Amino acid sequence: MASNTARLSTPPPQRNRLMSWLAADTLAGIQRQKALLGVLFILPAVLGLILFVFGPMLGVFGLSFFKWNIFKPPTFIGVANFTHLFADPRVFGTFKNTFILVIMTIAMLETLGLALALGVYRLTNRFLATFFRTAYFLPVLLSGVAVAVTLGYLFNQHFGVINYYLGVIGIPPIPWLTSTDIVLFTISLTTVWRNVGFTFIIYLGGLTSLPSEVLEAAEVDGAVGLQKFLRITLPLLSPTILFASVTDIIKMLQFFDEPNIMTHGGPGDASRTIVMLMRETAFGAQDFGYGAAIALALFAVIMIVTAFQFYMSRRWVFYK
Repeated sequence: MASNTARLSTPPPQRNRLMSWLAADTLAGIQRQKALLGVLFILPAVLGLILFVFGPMLGVFGLSFFKWNIFKPPTFIGVANFTHLFADPRVFGTFKNTFILVIMTIAMLETLGLALALGVYRLTNRFLATFFRTAYFLPVLLSGVAVAVTLGYLFNQHFGVINYYLGVIGIPPIPWLTSTDIVLFTISLTTVWRNVGFTFIIYLGGLTSLPSEVLEAAEVDGAVGLQKFLRITLPLLSPTILFASVTDIIKMLQFFDEPNIMTHGGPGDASRTIVMLMRETAFGAQDFGYGAAIALALFAVIMIVTAFQFYMSRRWVFYK
C-alpha cells in the first residue's frame, strides 16, 4: 500500500524520466546481447583466418629470410633469397608463361561466359534454361586432376581422339602437348572448359539482377540489338564484369593442376608456371626459404594486378 502511495506521489516528470531510464537500460542490454551473439557467430571464421591464412602468411614471410631444408636447422641469410629470385631466369620465364596463360584464359573465359549467360538469359523455356545451367556448371564440380588426366589423353598427339577426328577430315596430327608453340594454348583450352561454368553463373546472376524498367525504357526509346547491349546492358553489367575478372585473374595466376598433370611443365620449361616452380623448389629441392620467397613474389604480383584492376575500374564501372 505504501509503495502504491509512493508511486502515486511521484511527480509525473520524475516518473517519465525513470521509465525512460529503464527503457534505455533494457535496450542497451538487448544490444549487448546481440553484439555478443554476433561475435560468437563470426568467431569460428576469424579463428580460421588467423590459424589457416594469416598465421601461415606470417610464417612464409619469416621463412623467406632463412635457408632451410628440414634436415638441418634454419640458417638466417637475410635478403639473399630475394636477391637470388631477381637474378633467377627461371622465375622470369615461369612468370612469363603464367601471364600468357592468364591472358589467353581470361579472354576466353569472360567472352564465352558472358555469351553463354546471354543465351540462357534469353531462353523462355524453363526446362531448357535449367538444363543448360546444369550442363555448363557441371565441369566446375569435377576434380581438376581428373579433368587434366582425361583431356591429356584426348589431346595426345598419337592416340588422342581429337587428332583422330582431325585426321578424318584430312588434318595431320597436331602436337598439342609437345610443341612449345601451342602447349600453353592447349592448357588454356582445358582450363576454360573446366572453369567457364563458374564465370557463366556470375554473369547469369548479374543479368537477372539488371533493372527491367531501364531495359524496357531503352527499348521504348529505340535501343535494340547490339546497340542496346553495348550502351545499356554492358554499362549496367560492369560491376559484375569487374567481379568476374578479378576473381578469375586471381585464380588463374595460381595455375597448377592442368600444366602439372598434362605436361609436367614441358616441353622443357615451356608450360611451367610460377606455382609449379615454387612447389618444385620448396618440396622437390627442399629449399623452403627460396620457395617462400617465390610465394611472396607471387602474392605481391596478385596484389599489384588486383589493385590495378580496381584503380582502372573507376573509368568503366558504373554503379547504380
